[in-house]
Amino acid sequence: QVQLVESGGGLVQPGGSLRLSCAASGSAFSIRAMGWYRQGPEKQRELVAIIIGRSTTYADSVKGRSTVSRDNAKNMVYLEMNSLKPEDTAVYYCYATTSLGAYWGQGTQVTVSS
Repeated sequence: QVQLVESGGGLVQPGGSLRLSCAASGSAFSIRAMGWYRQGPEKQRELVAIIIGRSTTYADSVKGRSTVSRDNAKNMVYLEMNSLKPEDTAVYYCYATTSLGAYWGQGTQVTVSS
């Protein structure tokens, strides 16, 4: 059982930047994969970035302007995004897996608008 809590969302101007944070707690098992998904209006949830083992994967739409990182000591994962675009507007969800299953945070709203 893992609880994931996101923070850092809000209103950002186009071209701006932000950093999302996700804190994981409640599990006696090691978190294997950890990352971020998002769901925009009238869209399906899509992968943004994820860390699996020693590798990272980014969606093409954010590659080059996003960085996902993990702090194992604090049990947190971060998503830094810059050059934000209106199409980045979405609810961003923290995601993690253990040997027992997959877990989702409650989501944090990111709105990119002038």
